[in-house]
Amino acid sequence: MAIPTPSRQLFIDGEWREPVNKNRLPIINPATEEIIGASLNFSCAIPAATAEDVNIAVEAARKALLRNGGKDWASATGAHRAKYLRAIAAKITEKKSELAKLEAIDCGKPFDEAAWDIDDVAGCFEYYADIAEAFDSKKKLPVSVPMETFKCHVLKEPIGVVGLITPWNYPLLMATWKVAPALAAGCTAILKPSELASITCLELGEVCREVGLPPGVLNILTGLGPEAGAPLASHPHVDKIAFTGSTATGSKIMTAAAQLVKPVTLELGGKSPIVVFEDVDLDKAAEWTLFGCFWTNGQICSATSRLIVHESIAVPFLDKLVKWCENIQISDPLEDGCRLGPVVSNGQYEKVLKFIATAKEEGATILTGGARPQHLKKGYFVEPTIITDVNTSMQIWREEVFGPVLCVKTFSTEEEAIELANDTQYGLGSAVLSQDSERCERLTGAFQSGLVWVNCSQPCFAQAPWGGRKRSGFGRELGEWGLEIYLNIKQVTEYVSSDAWGWYQSPSKL
Repeated sequence: MAIPTPSRQLFIDGEWREPVNKNRLPIINPATEEIIGASLNFSCAIPAATAEDVNIAVEAARKALLRNGGKDWASATGAHRAKYLRAIAAKITEKKSELAKLEAIDCGKPFDEAAWDIDDVAGCFEYYADIAEAFDSKKKLPVSVPMETFKCHVLKEPIGVVGLITPWNYPLLMATWKVAPALAAGCTAILKPSELASITCLELGEVCREVGLPPGVLNILTGLGPEAGAPLASHPHVDKIAFTGSTATGSKIMTAAAQLVKPVTLELGGKSPIVVFEDVDLDKAAEWTLFGCFWTNGQICSATSRLIVHESIAVPFLDKLVKWCENIQISDPLEDGCRLGPVVSNGQYEKVLKFIATAKEEGATILTGGARPQHLKKGYFVEPTIITDVNTSMQIWREEVFGPVLCVKTFSTEEEAIELANDTQYGLGSAVLSQDSERCERLTGAFQSGLVWVNCSQPCFAQAPWGGRKRSGFGRELGEWGLEIYLNIKQVTEYVSSDAWGWYQSPSKL
């Protein structure tokens, strides 16, 4: 049975406010295809913001940034901001079970994976609380210059009001990756989560209200991309946009921001390789291969969805993968033991099945999966799917599926493996599995990606940078790098000599 969720409004200036147009969007449980709460005569819907709401939120954020009376967020100490970040982390931990359940029914990920994510959310806020405290001693840095008559230093200042646009696969975690460092840096923010999974992001607003975060520091607008996200990206009083999502949407956001020469950070799509050499432990390699592609129901921008396996072990390795796939528990994400839930929406479900059908039409072989599980008559479920006999011109090799689909090619030499791995327009992640450390080091250097995993796939830590190359976007989130993207670097140079500069000779001396 679906659990009812809180009915929220837009979170603007520290208060819950009805959208100007009073419209709302229903929330569909992807495991049941029903409006959440319908079986309990409880209809859950999210508010649908428009440009008018964006204007109100931006005004509130700008007021909070530079509020009169010395109470503004931008000039507060890092220690002051850290106090709120730690309070948010504690409240998130307190509400962990509730938030994980909400996320599971909203986007379909297995409950225990959602619970891991909530732990990471709290950890990320804690990490940036530490960063904020340390920032006080780093925001003014001396610079050595070659002339003794000048003193120079650099000031690191918050960039201003930032727009944060986030996806549906990790609703609260992806929001936190942006919110925590932006607030730690002294920025104020407007968060626009995906309309397909917004519930826990709205709950973040309630957490901020409960801990007393100053009004306007974080504002949360739900709604459709064209009606809320686009006006945010093009707003003249938003100083920066940070976006995670599809490459196509990222291109539109970059175009909108370019009209105002506005900085953007983009974390976009991926088609990441996992290269498996002949010296691996097959069981360990199989688990990392399946985890790297099927975790979060395959809906991961960094999914290692292109398996490049040495030809000498391809047959036994694929046999093992098929047997393991056939034993993965596919069920409602709230059921104990669920390892694969539904994809997020009917549109995504149809898209994934179309990718599989096109692969068959182009001559590929569906080794396992490829359809709805027979025991599930409702919900947007897709079996874990492995596709072989793939060539590099096929759509399934070149385009991001964002579902539980793994395509496979074999290789014979290290050089061939590297060429296949880099044969993509994307450059987010890459993985290599081998017991030869020197080989792993060579591939680490050869991969054209922002992330490299050695003998694993997908681990991510708040302390380490995250981001891609090529059409996977640019800029880095997390770690100290995640704070830097929300800072403006200002040079301050002072003339300290008592002598005149001497460029102009006074008329009295002529």
